[in-house]
Amino acid sequence: MSFKLPELPYDLSALEPHISARTLEFHYGKHHQGYVTKLNELVQGQDLENFSLEEIIKRTAGDNSKIAIFNNAAQVWNHTFYWHCMTPQGSGLPSPAIKAKIDDSFGNLEQFKKEFKEAAMTQFGSGWAWLIADQGKLKIIKTGNADLPLAHGQHALLTCDVWEHAYYLDYQNRRMDYVDIFMNQLINWDFVEQNYTHATKA
Repeated sequence: MSFKLPELPYDLSALEPHISARTLEFHYGKHHQGYVTKLNELVQGQDLENFSLEEIIKRTAGDNSKIAIFNNAAQVWNHTFYWHCMTPQGSGLPSPAIKAKIDDSFGNLEQFKKEFKEAAMTQFGSGWAWLIADQGKLKIIKTGNADLPLAHGQHALLTCDVWEHAYYLDYQNRRMDYVDIFMNQLINWDFVEQNYTHATKA
């Protein structure tokens, strides 16, 4: 199969003033598209081209001979997931069901935000901060470069992209400001709940 750039779930300007249309033009239109294009080039003529994106990630994870395929496949998946983690209607308040799980796992919403921000800020260099479901509990992890929970048998619920290209045009080196805005203004909690429901049924 030939992979295509998935459509954004909103217009390029929909996240303004928090994330500019210019950032999304580069991040989605250049970076995400670049990963899709490169992945298609790398798998062409190989058995892997007949598998889904998720299967390619699982089959290449940890295989140094296929690291380029893994990196590009994972980044296609990561970015598609990340776009859906945000919404123009973000309020910073999770649904009652997810709030109950957050309270059970972290004590309260503020502690969750504190730990998630810490993961995002302490990821050295490029990478991702994640909220995952692991054996019925919510956990926060961080991954470097293209690595993702799927490669480790974990279920992603939420992610924040902390590669510099995700925020540099709008926030320059102020990663904390970007993460604060993400946490309090942009999270699509309905998407988080959908992912949790799916994880508990898997």
